[in-house]
Amino acid sequence: MIRVNSRAILVGRALLNNSTTISGAVSGGATINRVIPFATCSTSNHQSRNLVGRFGLSNPFLAQCSYAAVATSLAQDIQAKGLPHSENEGFNPKEVVLFQYEACPFCNKVKAFLDYYDLPYRVVEVNPMNKKEIKWSDYKKVPILTVDGEQMVDSSDIINKLVIKIRPDYDLNADEEKKWREWVDNHLVHVLSPNIYRTVAEALESFEYITTQGNFSLYERLVAKYGGAAAMYFVSKKLKKRHNITDERAALYGAAEQWVDALNGRKFLGGLNPNLADLAVFGVLRPIRHLKSGRDMVEHTRIGKWFSDMDLAVGQSSRVIANN
Repeated sequence: MIRVNSRAILVGRALLNNSTTISGAVSGGATINRVIPFATCSTSNHQSRNLVGRFGLSNPFLAQCSYAAVATSLAQDIQAKGLPHSENEGFNPKEVVLFQYEACPFCNKVKAFLDYYDLPYRVVEVNPMNKKEIKWSDYKKVPILTVDGEQMVDSSDIINKLVIKIRPDYDLNADEEKKWREWVDNHLVHVLSPNIYRTVAEALESFEYITTQGNFSLYERLVAKYGGAAAMYFVSKKLKKRHNITDERAALYGAAEQWVDALNGRKFLGGLNPNLADLAVFGVLRPIRHLKSGRDMVEHTRIGKWFSDMDLAVGQSSRVIANN
């Protein structure tokens, strides 16, 4: 039994009363009223407001190697992406800034796109307690992306606008790709929170990462970790019921297998190279890859090969670390 102090319990109750909202396929964002570092998203029906949040792990890759190894790695990365560097020459913004929660699945969708297309971007981590970093905007959700001062909102809309800037002839209405992008927002995200918070231990594992990576003070981190984990453990049970999930892991495994079936033997849904649906699935799943739920998913389904191929295709992050 894990003991939670009275203040943490109060915070947990506040989390229940001040629910976070992500508007799936329509808004593709996350609104956090108090402190909820993890959850799912709402359905496309705007009449329901679901408890949601942000979840995930960064996927750091760091190694020391010789100049020759770096050159070889770069060449392999470009080959894997199927993208000559010249493809982005027509779109070279001077400044791209992503306002995000580190664990927000929709923020991670945008980051997967930016990483794949080698668009350098700077990250501003938004404090979910006061959201002071986005007070300048009338839009109070994340992600918010600014491109040379132009504000873009809604993860799917952000990606649509960017891909047209990069590839003006890109067909955003291709039936198969559109179907699976919508599947990510309307189905895949719904099975994640019940799995992330399936047990108290898994809830604490999730909040341990978020509260050390997010924009929290020490006090906020402690309260959010224990109060938030306790609250979201119980909230996940409500989400499970709301989305008619009887077995959390079976639902997650089923979604993973459904995606692999959609590939129909192809390396990616896009064929030899990832398309926007591939990037959306990868972006949403990448945050949980090293949580217990993600490890179990890879171990018990066929998604591991596709995930590894996507990891190589997307390559290292194009995030720019500001020097203070």
